Amino acid sequence: MLLGAGILAGVVGSAGGTASLISYPALLAVGIPALPANVTNAVAVIACLPGSALGSRPELRGQGRRLLRMVPLAVAGGVAGAVLLLVTPAAAFARVVPFLMTLAAVALLIQPWISHGEERHPGRGGRLVACIGLLATWIYDGYWGAGAGVMTLAVLMLTIETQLARANAVKNVLLGAADIACSVVFVLYGPVRWAAVAPLALGFLAGSRVGPALARRIPQNLLRIVVALAGLGFAVHLWLSPS
Repeated sequence: MLLGAGILAGVVGSAGGTASLISYPALLAVGIPALPANVTNAVAVIACLPGSALGSRPELRGQGRRLLRMVPLAVAGGVAGAVLLLVTPAAAFARVVPFLMTLAAVALLIQPWISHGEERHPGRGGRLVACIGLLATWIYDGYWGAGAGVMTLAVLMLTIETQLARANAVKNVLLGAADIACSVVFVLYGPVRWAAVAPLALGFLAGSRVGPALARRIPQNLLRIVVALAGLGFAVHLWLSPS
C-alpha cells in the first residue's frame, strides 16, 4: 500500500500537485500515529529531490550565488520547523493537522490564480520581505510540509524572480535543502518508522521519475482538483476523528 501511495504521490507532486496529501493519509491508514507519520513522510519525500534538481539544471545556470546566499536560510527554517514539531505534544499536533491539511488543499486549489497574479505583478517585494516570507515558509515546511512548494514559489515570484521556470528551479533546490535539514533532525531525534520509509521512498523515487511523462497526458487541472478535494475531505475526517 505504501509503495503504491508513494508512486501516486510522486506522480502528483511532479505534475504540480501536493504529494503529502496522498502519502500522509496512507501512513495514517496503515496505523502510524499522526506525529510519527509526519516525521516518516518528511524523511521519505527526500527521494523525490534528485530528479527535480537534475531536471532544473538549465534554469539553474547563473544562479549559483543566489542559491549560496539562500540555502543557509532554508536550512535554518527547516531545522526550526522540525524542532517545533518535536517539542509539540503529539495530541496537540493531531488536532492541528486538519487545519494544516486544509491550508495545503486550499493552496493547491488556488494555485492557478496565484500563478496568474504572479505573472501580472511579478517581483513586487524587497529582499527583506523575501527573506521573512521564505523563512516562514520553510519553518512551515519543517513542521508540516504539504503545500510548501506552492507557497515557496509564490514568495519567490512575488519578490525575487520574475520568470516562472527559473523561480521553480530555485524553489526545487531551496525546498530540497530545507527538507534535508529537517529530515536530519528527525533521523537523529524523531520517531521515524523506518519500515514505512523504505517502501514509501521507493514509491516516491519511481513516481517522480515517471511522473513528468504521465503529467503530459493527464489533465493537470483535473488532477489538482481531485487531490485537493480529497485532502479537504480527509481534513474533515481527521477533525471529527483525530488520530
